[in-house]
Amino acid sequence: MIFTQTVLMGAFVIDPEPASDERGVFARVWCEKEFETHGLSTRWVQSSISFNRRKGTLRGMHYQAHPNEEVKLVRCTAGAIYDVIVDLRATSPTYGRHVGVMLTADNHRSLYIPKQFAHGFLTLQDNSEVSYHMSEFYEPSSARGIRWDDPQLHIKWPEPIAIMSERDQLWPKFSVNG
Repeated sequence: MIFTQTVLMGAFVIDPEPASDERGVFARVWCEKEFETHGLSTRWVQSSISFNRRKGTLRGMHYQAHPNEEVKLVRCTAGAIYDVIVDLRATSPTYGRHVGVMLTADNHRSLYIPKQFAHGFLTLQDNSEVSYHMSEFYEPSSARGIRWDDPQLHIKWPEPIAIMSERDQLWPKFSVNG
């Protein structure tokens, strides 16, 4: 696997190194030793999928508050998404900055998201599925979010948003000034 540090400290794009032959492709997408070598969490207590019927579906920007902050490992297993993370660590030099990454079923790429990051994605194709591994159990009382369109975040979504939950529409704005 190829681990590429993003501009947000602790967040990595992880690309497989596929081996191809006449049968197709084989690639490792998770290895405890390789994750530990890069100082990344290897504790996964919960896995989930999100299936999205229509292109233009936005989910996010979500996170879990203290004491239930979670690390996430996200991968698109069908279709394609534009995945965005925002650094919410108040003491981080990249506080309030974001990174967007194309995750597709074809590129097999994963995004490693540290604790204290908001996460969301926009589907770029119909019938897109996203797989998540989380380091903590989901705790409804810790569920939080910030607006996907906060002008201070400057997120440029690559396609129009067609579908979003009412809950996601009502998240508060995030102030990078505190």
